[in-house]
Amino acid sequence: MDVYRGIPVYPGVVIGPALPLDTDGFLIPKRSVDPGLVENEIQRLKDALSKAAISVRKNQAEVSSKVGSQFAAILGAHAQMIEDPFLSNEIVTKISSNYFTAEYAVSQVLRQHIKEMEALPKGAMVSRTADLFDIEKQILGQLIDQKQQELGNLTSPVVILAHDLSPNETAKLNKQFVHAFATEAGGRTSHTSILAGAMEIPAVVGLGKFLQEITGGDIVIVDGDAGLLIVNPDEEILENYRKRQSQTISHDSSLEQLKSLPAVTKDGVQVRLMGNIEFPHEAVHCLEKGAEGIGLYRTEFLFMGKETIPSEEEQYQAYKKVLEDMGRDRPVVIRTLDLGGDKLATGTQSNERNPFLGLRSIRLCLRNIGLFKTQIRAILRASVHGNVHLLFPMISTVLELRQAKMILSEIKEDLQEENIPFQRDIPIGTMIEVPSAAILADCMAKEVSFFSIGTNDLVQYTLAADRSNEDVASLYNPGDPAVIKLIDLVAKAAGNANLAVSVCGEMSGDPIYTMLLLGLGIRQFSVAPHSIPEIKKIIRMITLPEAENVAREAMRLETARDVNNYLRGQIRKLIPDPMV
Repeated sequence: MDVYRGIPVYPGVVIGPALPLDTDGFLIPKRSVDPGLVENEIQRLKDALSKAAISVRKNQAEVSSKVGSQFAAILGAHAQMIEDPFLSNEIVTKISSNYFTAEYAVSQVLRQHIKEMEALPKGAMVSRTADLFDIEKQILGQLIDQKQQELGNLTSPVVILAHDLSPNETAKLNKQFVHAFATEAGGRTSHTSILAGAMEIPAVVGLGKFLQEITGGDIVIVDGDAGLLIVNPDEEILENYRKRQSQTISHDSSLEQLKSLPAVTKDGVQVRLMGNIEFPHEAVHCLEKGAEGIGLYRTEFLFMGKETIPSEEEQYQAYKKVLEDMGRDRPVVIRTLDLGGDKLATGTQSNERNPFLGLRSIRLCLRNIGLFKTQIRAILRASVHGNVHLLFPMISTVLELRQAKMILSEIKEDLQEENIPFQRDIPIGTMIEVPSAAILADCMAKEVSFFSIGTNDLVQYTLAADRSNEDVASLYNPGDPAVIKLIDLVAKAAGNANLAVSVCGEMSGDPIYTMLLLGLGIRQFSVAPHSIPEIKKIIRMITLPEAENVAREAMRLETARDVNNYLRGQIRKLIPDPMV
């Protein structure tokens, strides 16, 4: 039994068979197969060799037409080596004699030849070694692609284990069969983690290296509460976790009773609890959890995992569905595209050295005006179906905000000329998620109707710690005094301007920060749907003066560790055995 500790990103306990993926998101093959499957592996090998040779010769023809046959001859040599019967026979022998998978046999044979060449005098066969690496990649690419297709055709429950999952890959997971996942890399507020919460898939990230110790089919436990991955647990551990599963069901049932009760403190202070969504169908789930509206609709996920960029009509239909599901009395805050960083749409790529500090979010939209205008038109058209609030992300200067508002005004004029109805007085807000916006909050307040504090990016940019980098995970901490002081600054600026202000990052859904945020003046929380009952429970157990005292004490502390320890202590006073 092996135990790995990481970062919990969605609660719950899942016991099931492991399905490991390699670093490119493909299935890692088992190293051996049953004797009865040997012929199948040999046929897979032959198919892969044939397809690899065809692919290389196609590339050869293209290179020949562009730069000449002398350069294309290199690829011709690669194709000949792939088609070499001696190579094929050598790999087939490995499969037949050792019951290896085709993938493992290919690597065994080619890596052995590579080692032999590397043992020759330095420089003698460097180019041929590189050729063998490329040939291995070509053949394995064909074999792995066969396995990748199987991932979309799962028929039984599995636990996905990977080095990392992109938001795009996570969005494609079939919740019916993928019951949990665990990754070597990642952080609590990476967009992959956010999607895990949206899809309500128990998950643990940032576990460090473990994939090399896992074989497909191993029984594993993902503990999304404690942040553990347990491989091949013994019977005692299994029994304990089966009991934990029953306790979790009971706990969730008790929280369900809060659904129809208001989010109001013991002394009568009203708090609005809203839901965060990534996909239109989640709006109904927010209502089921007692949400009073949608505080953050992350529209970029409409663009991910698609073959083409969604049209204006496709976007309109998506926004319309959310608005109709929520009804006219519940606000829906639609954030414009926040692409870039670790979120890329199909057909786009980032060649920037640091995409998180580059052309992303509002910067990308202001550079791609056509894309931006199409989305705003769709949002404005949909606005007649409900109570839309429009939110601009990652604003770092007042000028950026004014440019975005100018484009919005242009679209309004176009729709008016076309006699297309829309909500004319749509409230406009800005995300506060970079330090410059927080520092300029008093200036930003003159331009908008509301603020939404995006703590995920605010923590990242304030502490200069990439939120998806496990090497600096210890620095990324919402409880850091610098972050708390910026939130306090924004809340005061909003209060002075009589502006509504909400917190929509993952910090708002973490129960240990509920009293702190209330004490700082936050009266609206936008959280993942599953977090709404837990946050409501805490709100209903405290008074505003108690929350303000907690905030004052937290503001006196000098380290994130001290802040978090203090806040956990306050939660334990409320709930002696909290599941947080």
